[in-house]
Amino acid sequence: MRLTLSSSALNSRLATLSKVINSKNSLAILDCFLFEVNNQQLIITASDSENMMRTSIALDSADSEGKFAINNQTILDAVKELPEQPLTLDVDLQAMTVKVIYQNGIYNFTTQNAEEYPTSLSIDNDVTSLTMKSSVLADNITRTIFATANEELRPVMNGIYFDLTPEALAIVASDGHKLVRNRNNAIRTLEHKSFILPKKPATLLKNTLDKDDSEVVIRFDERNAEIKFGNTTLQCRLIEGRYPNYNSVIPQDNPNELTIDRKTLMGALRRVLPFASESSQLVRLHLENGKIEVSSEDIDFATSAKEEIACDYSGDSMNIGFKGSSLNEILNNLSSAEVTLQLADPSRPCLIVPVEQPEDEEILMLIMPMLLND
Repeated sequence: MRLTLSSSALNSRLATLSKVINSKNSLAILDCFLFEVNNQQLIITASDSENMMRTSIALDSADSEGKFAINNQTILDAVKELPEQPLTLDVDLQAMTVKVIYQNGIYNFTTQNAEEYPTSLSIDNDVTSLTMKSSVLADNITRTIFATANEELRPVMNGIYFDLTPEALAIVASDGHKLVRNRNNAIRTLEHKSFILPKKPATLLKNTLDKDDSEVVIRFDERNAEIKFGNTTLQCRLIEGRYPNYNSVIPQDNPNELTIDRKTLMGALRRVLPFASESSQLVRLHLENGKIEVSSEDIDFATSAKEEIACDYSGDSMNIGFKGSSLNEILNNLSSAEVTLQLADPSRPCLIVPVEQPEDEEILMLIMPMLLND
């Protein structure tokens, strides 16, 4: 079997798919990419047994059809240094060898038995489907994934929760200390459906999705999901279990509101945080009419820092403490020029919302306060 294709097209697809493959696999065949030639197209698959990603490339020519597997590191090393040019793969399916012929040279290596490669995950008949723009899904995952947890006891907290209701689609993540909720009012369903996307496929989507208006189709049942975008399909096993009622932790009555330039507050946090206690990373905010004072101290090392910023605040004067790195992380994952901090009192969660919301979307982030020893 002989096929010809673009070297840069092959290299870019392999680089994306390689992120699926684990460094250590339970099956040796999972160290390989699966190559299938069918109908003048090359379909390449990578899998770690729980996640499977496949993409297709149009071939310049192919004299027959068939499939074979090649070790991922071998083929990646072979093509990543090649400039753009036509590549010819000469595959002997009987001898299980392949020649990669390029402009000034040739690579020779062996192939693996493609029949050993695991089949794709099956999705039941009871499937829910939703369609959204690629840029919207990419932005939502990027904004949310940092808030996921790393817990062995509550694995449901380790993923991103997609909550589809008759009112909106909510994309949520929380680690118990911070929470992100993106509501998309343009995407709805007749009956309530939901799934929890694990962190690995979420990261794959974040790094692969185009920031454009092309459509992404998500199909899911109770166990698996299939996400199609462009000529790529990602199948993954979902996290099973019931996600906590995230709406119940969002306080509704927050009379104290502070509006501030996001980058100004981030800058102050970055300057003050090195002087906070290394273990707690506690940063104190003192709020009063028209200004906010950001301070930190480490009693053990006799260090402290304090900075004052002008802001729009007309609520009750108060002191409230936060983990500085978490607050900075939340601000860093927003894009609005200004943000509003909504507070009830120093013991209740603080809501952080962008002043400018994307079209049809409502972004809300929450951070739990830390106890101050006043």
